[in-house]
Amino acid sequence: MNLNLFDQFASPTLLGVPLFMVALTVPTLLLSRPSARLVSGRLFTAQSWLLVNLTKQLFSQVKFSGYKWALLFTSLIVYLLLMNLMGLLPHTFTPTTQLSVNMAFAVPFWLATVILGMQKQPTKSLAHLLPEGTPTLLIPALIMIETISLFIRPLALGVRLTANLTAGHLLIQLIASAAFALFSMTPLLSIITTSVLFLLTILEIAVAMIQAYVFVLLLTLYLQENT
Repeated sequence: MNLNLFDQFASPTLLGVPLFMVALTVPTLLLSRPSARLVSGRLFTAQSWLLVNLTKQLFSQVKFSGYKWALLFTSLIVYLLLMNLMGLLPHTFTPTTQLSVNMAFAVPFWLATVILGMQKQPTKSLAHLLPEGTPTLLIPALIMIETISLFIRPLALGVRLTANLTAGHLLIQLIASAAFALFSMTPLLSIITTSVLFLLTILEIAVAMIQAYVFVLLLTLYLQENT
């Protein structure tokens, strides 16, 4: 039973060929493209309005020197959002339920912000490892703790996204299986369980959107510290 539940997180195959790369590529094809006409379509206009406001929200506290990261971070949040939502469709695969994929996003972006801080303001970046006014005896311990907390940031980013999406998918699978099993015995209870499943699906859509936003928001906070 446990094996069947976790089979949904294995990459699907077609004729023995893993479709993992297809699942990673499809989200980039879902965005509306600008048209050659003078006035773009409604879908592209709404998409542009959402992206502009999302970028303003993310970079409202970032210094001007960090604005060059806006396109990169906005592309990342849209990509994560589409992958998270796409995985809720039947017979699909969610790449962001794999820790390796999330770490591949988290580590390079986190490392880039750290390297940027060391290049632009090394003194201020190193000062984050030791709070001002620390007693002399606590300096080695606090430096070690702050260093560990610094290097654990990308792991926290990847694990948070993976755990939230995996837990939601598992819960949906369990409730859906229960509703299907109860249909032949107690149809009324099965209908109630299906209603709970519908509400849980709405919640999971919200979780998919929030987790993509939180992932990039934390990266912008790391960028803010190093610019």
